[in-house]
Amino acid sequence: MALQVLAVDDSRTIRDMLRLTLSGAGFDSHFGEDGVHGLEVLEQTSPDVIITDLNMPRMDGFGFIEAVREQPRHRTTPILFLTTESAPELKARARGAGATGWIVKPFDPDKLIRALHMVAGNGDVR
Repeated sequence: MALQVLAVDDSRTIRDMLRLTLSGAGFDSHFGEDGVHGLEVLEQTSPDVIITDLNMPRMDGFGFIEAVREQPRHRTTPILFLTTESAPELKARARGAGATGWIVKPFDPDKLIRALHMVAGNGDVR
């Protein structure tokens, strides 16, 4: 069965790059345009892994992760931040909010796919 991925990013270009990468790896992917839309899409799906940007309008990645973690069925769903940010204090805050790992943009498609497989198998890419 294909890995189900929810990717939330306000950049159409990044969503398109993720769509190509994920479909090329055989993943079943769903997309949100920001944290609020991501939560709406999440209600309709059951992802094995979630990818989210940090800086987005309406609801940023931290707020999105916190809202996802409040839902009992997603308390343990792996969540990867995919962002241009790399400051240690942001990574620490992300872990505190419930992020599983952190990938810096621009992303390497092969590394992203490996990270998704790793966290879906209960690994950790921190």
